[in-house]
Amino acid sequence: MSISPYTKLGAGLAAITFAVDQGHKWWMLGPFNIAERQPVRVAPFFDLVLAWNRGVSYGWFATSSQTGRWILVAVMASIVAILGVWLVRATDRLTALSLGFLIGGALGNMLDRIIHGAVADFFFFHVGSFHWYIFNLADVAIVAGVAGLLYSSWKIGGHSGEASAAE
Repeated sequence: MSISPYTKLGAGLAAITFAVDQGHKWWMLGPFNIAERQPVRVAPFFDLVLAWNRGVSYGWFATSSQTGRWILVAVMASIVAILGVWLVRATDRLTALSLGFLIGGALGNMLDRIIHGAVADFFFFHVGSFHWYIFNLADVAIVAGVAGLLYSSWKIGGHSGEASAAE
């Protein structure tokens, strides 16, 4: 059985996403030394900080126990495996790219949890008293992947056909 070009595309993007995320985290935690320098004001609405997320998105399901940590790793590994099967079966470029972003981002955050016991987050947007959660490049990739899959399902679901038929 040969590997489809879509699978290769998605797997390549997953590898690049993972490498960029891990390279950035290495630089922020090591040479840049964000732990000692924080907060670093980049703009009036954006700072670089270090936050350790022991849960998932928005800190949900946060756990400080080793059992909880490894349960989250196991859940993430299962999700990556399911996404990998989906990637092998992908039949279009957008789905493959979206899955590549998701897999690469999930693997980046999963490795953080294995090595550090938590995920390192750095980007903090705020305006006045309103502030957004702190996130990292893996999170950006995951959001991009979800957005791509949502768009792909909307497009394949027939909505894009309506626009094409009207033209």
